[in-house]
Amino acid sequence: MDPSVVGSAQFGQLWTTKFPGNYKGALEQIFSQPLVYTLDDGIQYVFIATTQNNVYKINAKTGDIVKSRNLHIPFLASDVVPCTDIEPCIGVTATGVIDSSTDTWYLTAKTYQDQSDQVKGRENGRYFLHAIDVNTLAEKPSFPRPVEGTIARNNPNRMFNGGIHHQRPALLLTGQYVYAGFASHCVQYNFTGWIMGWDKTSGAMVERFTTEGGKEPNTTPGGGVWMSGGGLATDNKGSMYFATGNGYASQLHGTPVPGRQPPTSLEEAAVNMKINDDGSLSVADFFMPWEKEQLDGADKDLGTTPLELLPPDVFKCANVKRMGVVTGKSGKTYILNLDNLGGYQMGANKLDAIPQAPIQNENSVYAGAGVYPLEGGYIYINVIQYQTHVFKFSCDANGNPAFTKVADSPEKAAYVLGVGHGTTTSLNGQAGTGLYWMTDVDGFNLRIYNAVPQGGSLQLIKSANIPGVTKFSRPVFGDGRAYVGTTQGLLYAFGSPVNLPLTCTSPIDFGKVLINKTSTPITVQCQANVYTQLTSITLKNPKNFQISGLPNMPIDLPAGQNISFKAVFAPVSPGPLSVDVAIGTNNADTKYASNTPVSLKGIGSSDKPLLSVNPNLVSFKGVIVGQSQDGETSSVIFTNQGDGLLTVQGLDYSVVSETGALVTPNKTANGVQVGPFTFSNIPTTIAGNSDAIVNINFNPKATGNYAVYVHVRTDGGTKIFDVVGTASSSPKALLEFQAADGSGRWIPYTNNSSPFTFGSVYEQQTKVLKMRLTNNGSASAGSLSVTVSKPPFGVPGIVGAQNGADLGEGTTLAAGESATANLFCSVPMSQVNIDSYNGSATWVMNTGDPDFGKQFIQFTCTAIAEQVGPLYANGSAVYRYNGCYKENNPGRQLKTQLWGQDPTTTNNKCLNACAAAGWAIAATEYETECWCGNNFPIALANETDCNYRCAGNQSQTCGGNGYFHDGSFMSLFSNGKGKPPTISAGGPVVVKSVGPYNYTGCYTEPAGARALAGDKTASDEMTLETCASYCSAYTYFGIEYASECYCGSTLASGAAKTTEDQCSMTCGGNQTQICGAGNRLTTYKRINNNPVPPPSGTSTISSTATATSGPIAVPKAGKFTYQGCYTEGTNARALADVNTATNSMTVEQCASFCSAYTYMAVEYSSECYCGNTIGTGAVLATDNGCTMTCSGNSSEYCGGPNRLNFYKGAPASTTSGTSTTISSTSTTSTGSSTTTTSTGPTAVPLAGLYAHQGCYSEGTDGRALGAKYTVSGTMTVEQCATFCNGYTYMGVEYSSECYCDNTIAAGSALVTDGGCSMTCGGNPKELCGGPNRLNFYKKSGSSSSSTTSTSSTSAASTTGPVVVPSSGTFSYKGCYSEGTNGRALSDKNTAAQSMTVEICATFCKGYAYMGVEYSTECFCGNTINAGSALATSGCPVTVSNLAGYKYLGCYNEVAGGRALSDLQNPIPASTVSVESCSKACAQYSYFGVEYSGECFCGNKINTGSALVAGNDPSTTQCNMRCNGNSTEYCGGPNRLNMYQKSSSASATTSSTTTSPTTSPSAYPGNVNYAYTACYTDSTASRTLSDLVLANNAMTIDKCLTACNAYTYAAVEYGQECWCGNTIAATGKKAPQESDCNFQCPGNPSQFCGAGDRMSLYTRKASAPKAKFAAVQAAATSETSSAKSITTFSTAAKTSTTQTKSSTTKSSTATSSTTTTSTSKTSSTTVQPTPSQTLNFYTYLGCANQTSPYALAGFSTQSTTTTTSSCQKFCVSKNYGLAGITNGNTCFCGNGLQSFSSLKQPSTKCNKPCAGNTTEICGGQGYLSIWNATSAINIPPTTAKQVGYYPLKGCYNSTMPSTTKGGKPQPLLSGSGFTAGPQSPLDVEACVSHCSIKGFAVAGLEAGNKCICGTAKDVANVQDEALGRCNALCTGNKREFCGGKEKTLVYAFDQGSVDGNGKPKSMGQSNEAVVKPAA
Repeated sequence: MDPSVVGSAQFGQLWTTKFPGNYKGALEQIFSQPLVYTLDDGIQYVFIATTQNNVYKINAKTGDIVKSRNLHIPFLASDVVPCTDIEPCIGVTATGVIDSSTDTWYLTAKTYQDQSDQVKGRENGRYFLHAIDVNTLAEKPSFPRPVEGTIARNNPNRMFNGGIHHQRPALLLTGQYVYAGFASHCVQYNFTGWIMGWDKTSGAMVERFTTEGGKEPNTTPGGGVWMSGGGLATDNKGSMYFATGNGYASQLHGTPVPGRQPPTSLEEAAVNMKINDDGSLSVADFFMPWEKEQLDGADKDLGTTPLELLPPDVFKCANVKRMGVVTGKSGKTYILNLDNLGGYQMGANKLDAIPQAPIQNENSVYAGAGVYPLEGGYIYINVIQYQTHVFKFSCDANGNPAFTKVADSPEKAAYVLGVGHGTTTSLNGQAGTGLYWMTDVDGFNLRIYNAVPQGGSLQLIKSANIPGVTKFSRPVFGDGRAYVGTTQGLLYAFGSPVNLPLTCTSPIDFGKVLINKTSTPITVQCQANVYTQLTSITLKNPKNFQISGLPNMPIDLPAGQNISFKAVFAPVSPGPLSVDVAIGTNNADTKYASNTPVSLKGIGSSDKPLLSVNPNLVSFKGVIVGQSQDGETSSVIFTNQGDGLLTVQGLDYSVVSETGALVTPNKTANGVQVGPFTFSNIPTTIAGNSDAIVNINFNPKATGNYAVYVHVRTDGGTKIFDVVGTASSSPKALLEFQAADGSGRWIPYTNNSSPFTFGSVYEQQTKVLKMRLTNNGSASAGSLSVTVSKPPFGVPGIVGAQNGADLGEGTTLAAGESATANLFCSVPMSQVNIDSYNGSATWVMNTGDPDFGKQFIQFTCTAIAEQVGPLYANGSAVYRYNGCYKENNPGRQLKTQLWGQDPTTTNNKCLNACAAAGWAIAATEYETECWCGNNFPIALANETDCNYRCAGNQSQTCGGNGYFHDGSFMSLFSNGKGKPPTISAGGPVVVKSVGPYNYTGCYTEPAGARALAGDKTASDEMTLETCASYCSAYTYFGIEYASECYCGSTLASGAAKTTEDQCSMTCGGNQTQICGAGNRLTTYKRINNNPVPPPSGTSTISSTATATSGPIAVPKAGKFTYQGCYTEGTNARALADVNTATNSMTVEQCASFCSAYTYMAVEYSSECYCGNTIGTGAVLATDNGCTMTCSGNSSEYCGGPNRLNFYKGAPASTTSGTSTTISSTSTTSTGSSTTTTSTGPTAVPLAGLYAHQGCYSEGTDGRALGAKYTVSGTMTVEQCATFCNGYTYMGVEYSSECYCDNTIAAGSALVTDGGCSMTCGGNPKELCGGPNRLNFYKKSGSSSSSTTSTSSTSAASTTGPVVVPSSGTFSYKGCYSEGTNGRALSDKNTAAQSMTVEICATFCKGYAYMGVEYSTECFCGNTINAGSALATSGCPVTVSNLAGYKYLGCYNEVAGGRALSDLQNPIPASTVSVESCSKACAQYSYFGVEYSGECFCGNKINTGSALVAGNDPSTTQCNMRCNGNSTEYCGGPNRLNMYQKSSSASATTSSTTTSPTTSPSAYPGNVNYAYTACYTDSTASRTLSDLVLANNAMTIDKCLTACNAYTYAAVEYGQECWCGNTIAATGKKAPQESDCNFQCPGNPSQFCGAGDRMSLYTRKASAPKAKFAAVQAAATSETSSAKSITTFSTAAKTSTTQTKSSTTKSSTATSSTTTTSTSKTSSTTVQPTPSQTLNFYTYLGCANQTSPYALAGFSTQSTTTTTSSCQKFCVSKNYGLAGITNGNTCFCGNGLQSFSSLKQPSTKCNKPCAGNTTEICGGQGYLSIWNATSAINIPPTTAKQVGYYPLKGCYNSTMPSTTKGGKPQPLLSGSGFTAGPQSPLDVEACVSHCSIKGFAVAGLEAGNKCICGTAKDVANVQDEALGRCNALCTGNKREFCGGKEKTLVYAFDQGSVDGNGKPKSMGQSNEAVVKPAA
């Protein structure tokens, strides 16, 4: 490395290479140093290994990755917390070695035993030695070699475990063997130091040496070999050297031991080991500091740096021929004799026996010394937080080495750990060319100095910033380039062009020349290597050299031509001197350098003696009094720079100043003493060109500051040097933590004290507290250093440190000084009802306080989770969270579903509901479902499998679909009473025998019939024993679908035996047993062969049936067979044909009564119901609610409250029969049945308009169809089709479930696994899906049935049902609920199909109370039973007597449209009632309410909407309660309660409306406006002209502020703000003030108008003049000056400016003033124009529509669309852009998407508006676009993706030049344009432009620039923070378009980019894309 090149502008960053590894999203890190190696192909490569166990081969010149390979998955730092020195991955961290004889790269890698990336943990950590072919990166034979489980050769009690050990030192290759050293992760666990050795060819292990070889317990750790990544060293003469860290065996205990008698425990040691012929090692020598045990206590490792071997040809003295250097955490630098390391305490006074006293540095040292072996020899020590110190080598008079500090670096090392190992280079070993290189994690990350200091300082010649430079690293060199690795996935290369245009004579050596003399001139000859132009010849420093005879310049030099000039040496000072001549050239070929250096050097000499003293200041800092009995020693060098003998005449001393009075020193045996300083080895003479070392000892007895100033008098001159010292007392460490109670107290820490605590922290909360370290020593105390600091930074868990820097290793504190670090407890969101849990973390710390010792400081925190559902008195939940359980395993794991698809579902809601129903277990699933049960599911899953947020509370978890989206899972809770599944070790099994029955196999059901047709029952608690008992009268029994039991005397002929695995479901009541599957029976047969005849169809249960000890559900009665316990119907009785009741009811009595019907059921002990169909909503109950015994037989069950014991018989015959109830009234019921032949269950091909699409799976993250659903035990495909009318898709699942939607959820797909095999609950001949499988249907078109328009047919005249206020002796009391455990009225009852209130009143005459229920039932009583109460929600009724309106009935919606389309949803959904909708629609002829919260208005009922037959809400489906009044019906799904204005209806609202007497009220106004009155308004003629604001947080104050420039302000419809300067003539005061009765959504205490009613305010005369006069004038409707509006004439195809006259009042939204055109037109008709309409909207132009839509927000379609209605709609939705297409469809958005462009011809937007033909409303496929950015309060955002271009990031707009003196280069340099006033910029326009141009990258800068580029332009560029791209687009103030000198980049999908960085294919999203203007 040539210093003249390195120091020039040519030297800089050549390239960076980014590594692609991203294990678990982390960047790759380079802790092992790069290796530079030239292969046989002549190419030099850089070899890199990373912490992610990836290896790379990189072209050293270009940076291209040639080859790469992954060795293993990496080990994770989270498994060795709190050690975060290297994180998150620990793979390859030691520098490998390349064997040049075999091209083999040896390295170690840390990984896990399990390579599937599943099993982690410290105990599974593993190390491997790899041997890699550097040509191919393939593994060499016999490799890799495992290390795990190795037993130490020298101690069988020590075994290697890869999880706890760390291989950090560089590997050593010597001869046939490879060696590696091991230590620990942050001195944790029972580690030991290791040296492992392998044969490099076979991989056989030749050495396994542990540094802990003694008899101590193997739990005693220590002796780690890590050396901050420095390497094991060898002298190539059979020895290996290394240094170790602290340990705890401490075998020597102050007993001196010679180095040749090493202990078995080598802790805090420098070690020399003999390498034996077989590769084994023998300890030959050692050194331990005398204070070894004190160093252990303070964690001041000796082995933080490597033991470096100094070149023996330079660094040698008479007594020490070979020497080494090592520095530790104590800051002491030790110079060791490699041939006699010194042992332990073998020096005088039991100190160190080493050649030179230790050199004390200010702080810890982790960096290996830099070594420069030229110009006398120097070493460099990089000290944490302090300067780099330079020590010059010499030998003292006794023949021992003397390293004297001669200089410091100007810069300090980083405050935190990380300054790298020192490195030196030279130019081919020439003196005067030395450079010192170092890396650091702070400041300039790469620093390059001249190796030889000048004037006591290193001279910095070059520096560079390298983000993320790796700590303890160093530059690596090759072919004039330097390489530096980082922790941010990048390798940096530095260098300069290596080709020189001239070959010159260099270096020129003048030899010795006397000072002040001039040498003989020497000619410098240069020859041109290429054609070049010579421009300059410059001498960099002419002090000691001169040049002459220069040619005239500039001069052209063809290749081969020579030039020459003269140079002379004229030294003015002695010693080696040098300078460079810089020859400048201009080269046509840029590959050649522009500067050629020529080096001149010589030695200045003197024939007389000449004195030099170095350094001139010797400083002893912070020496602790009494710490060392012999004090500390330093030295100064006296140099004779002349040839003659130097005589020292004497030394004079002053303790005042350099010119102060002299003192007489004391002469002692140790030397000359002045105060605490002693000077020894003072020479009397010094030979020419020689040195003498004078030692200075500082040994103070008291604290204080000391100084002595020394004058050295010689015959070669007099020099002065200063000696200063500071003596201190010991520092004292005080560690404290803030109290958790917020009192501000500090809690001191002492050894073994209780952990520091954060107290309790609630979930989703973070508490931050400080830890403080203080140097609590006396005022004279020395600095307190932090020698060990391992903060819990980045560790898993809830407790940690905020960073790794505060109180880090190397921190120093002066006396009384404190430093703090922040720690936090951050509790994440967790599942509710978990127990509180504790988090903890440990901070390992030690300090320079000798009494402090290593501390493991504990921090604890108690995390508190939310408790919901039923709670105990102490606030904890009754139902505890048990975990995430697998669903469908197989079948439903919990059998009772309380609800599904409820958007308000939370865990607390579900827990309360399950608790109220008496269940022990509750679970939530699919975000919206609640399930209950008493048995735990089979399989507990991982918590990550429950990944759905509850629909009603996003902070809770409600089930999931699995971490890998591979199943269904439930979040499960229990109250401690749940029954665990009794699963055997082998899982569920087929039971071979049950009582008298033997297992016969798994059978299929026959087509269209049952395999066992005798009897059946079902129960969620089904077991084999239960079914066997139930079927005891039959030959066979079988169980299907986990819960269904079937009996039979024979197996049906179609039943076939199938494979065992087909019966896979476990029994509901015993999950160790197999109970069939869908259409599969686990079948059993009686052991004897005598078939048992089936019971008679008319008999009851045989007396031989199994005896029971309590009431039972009668299995058979007459022709009826028990089906189970059923619920009542949703809106009607389950069986509604006929009923009876008696206090002597039995099942048999009911069976006889219902003999003519298909179904019968008993309920409430005494009620009997019959029917031929089952009512909607009646399904099999799962809550065991049939618990009431029959009033006539207590051994039988007769239903329960709203629960029926349900029976099915043969179909009713075609007969007529009469049944009698207990009243005197009789009714007749006739039923008929028709038998058809079935061919088995099939998928219904067509149901109504729905066609079968196949069997589909559920969605990945939820239901395939999730918009709407229903469940019914009598489900059919046809029933589902009717339910889903209005939706595109429908599906049936699990026999009874029906789902609807207009879209199919992601992940749902066609399957062919036969999963749709379950028959429909209501029709066994139809298939209704299966578990997680749907028979899927799609609507094929609109209905073909004819409908009659309401315009030609009047609705049936009706007054509608009303609540009868009184009848007979009874008056209406209210709508009541039934009792808790019985009827509300239980004395007497009757039922009749012709029931009326009057009939019931007559029937109940004589009783105190009567009630009617279910339309046909009458109940009487003298008391209201417990639990019955007034229903708070009321009994909803259909409002039919609304004043001013006629109720028309329940109407259907129009297919694909609306029944009423003029005005949609004018009021908030939460306020919708029949009355509120009527007021909102007061100006229209019709209004309708739908779906609880929707209100529609119109002047006609559109074709296709018609009256739904019937009056009953349950049948017409107008049965949903109003959101604003739960006592009224407001339509239903696609159903409207329709109302028409009466001819006598008043134009005002109902007179029954009263003014509110309490808040809210009319707001009086503010300082500028006063309330005027409630005014009328209409869409035909607005009272005030300008709508300026609309949002759902409106208040009066907001509107008054918005209208500050106007005379009038008004609020309407609760959320619209109107302004104006005049009140239109049509605007009048409302008939009543109470008409303005809508509450302001932003302030409910204020009224904000109503439908067509304005709360109007007038500006006060005292109000200040409006600030926005221009806006006010522009808004005036009749008196303003002309207002310019851009319009387009479709005839002339030219744009003009239309003026709105101040004297003409327009009757439409567009002025009728005559326009001027440059073309003639034959028509005088005013052409439609794109009107401005609302004052804050600006017309932008015509844009093409796209797919997906150009405006992607809300949209609406109407036959009355105008520009104002669309703008009003969009502003109400808070969107800034409004667009209309095709005359009638309005779209809203905040930016044009999908390459939509505003550059379309205006003629494309040519459709008149549907609601105003004088306005233009887009065209076919084109939109008229308006912008309201100034009026809508939406914060700007960065678009995440435009078309096929996702956001890549924010980047600097320019990049540094890669050539000398070059200008910065633009980031992107392709096509582009700068936006102007006529062509404003937005993101979409720029992306569209670059797409059309074929560029893969689009960039936006400064808000108005668009630049295109290729993918390569941004491939290796570091992005900036996104917030720096903060300039708003000129064309869309809601989007960011880059920033100042920052480019916002969007990049085409990288997978579709070719080798040149351009798109492979650029299909445009639609054909309407046009090129934007440049």
